[in-house]
Amino acid sequence: MTEAECVECGSAVTLHDDLEIGEIVDCGTCGAELEVVDVSPPVLERAPELEEDWGE
Repeated sequence: MTEAECVECGSAVTLHDDLEIGEIVDCGTCGAELEVVDVSPPVLERAPELEEDWGE
């Protein structure tokens, strides 16, 4: 197990060892959805908001 810092609240987010870029994880402290943008070392950014496609 490894940790990275939540970009929203600054707390440590525990990550599993077979982490992949693009994976979405949740901060256990503030509930923010975070996207893994690098794995060595682990780097998290805010996950992009999903937009409605309104049937397009």
